[in-house]
Amino acid sequence: MIRLATLEDIPQLEEIYANARAYMKKTGNPTQWGDDKPKTEWLIEDIGRQELYVCCDGDEVYGVFMLMFGPEPVYCSPIEGWWRNDAPYGTIHRIAARGTRKGVFDESINYCKSRIDNLRIDTHPNNKTMQHLCERSGFVRCGKILVTDCSPRIIYHWVREEERR
Repeated sequence: MIRLATLEDIPQLEEIYANARAYMKKTGNPTQWGDDKPKTEWLIEDIGRQELYVCCDGDEVYGVFMLMFGPEPVYCSPIEGWWRNDAPYGTIHRIAARGTRKGVFDESINYCKSRIDNLRIDTHPNNKTMQHLCERSGFVRCGKILVTDCSPRIIYHWVREEERR
């Protein structure tokens, strides 16, 4: 089941993100989230805006992602490449899993695809797992951006109408 995250979920979310950071370090991506990202304050803000979602089974939270609607400021100026269209879109950020279940990425992405026909996501060049999952899920690699700390990210875009062809 997917639902909006609550403040009561924060301890489980912190565990999930700690697990994700350890996985990223182990697989050659130590800098994307470093030792402290996403910060708890960000999660609280996301919850307040009703943009943070959890995958759960009863009280057990096993996955988390942020889905926002509207322009993502860092997506305004790709440094390389282009977006597939200029239509309204949703942006997925901070997707992570506890590691106890398979298919959390697909479950999360399918939920997002059920809410909007135009989705964007980005990931670090060293995050090979996320690149593979995005491409397997129908996202098209569109280029690169620089995020607020000036580090590069690979950008992906999924458009429902193009998937139907």
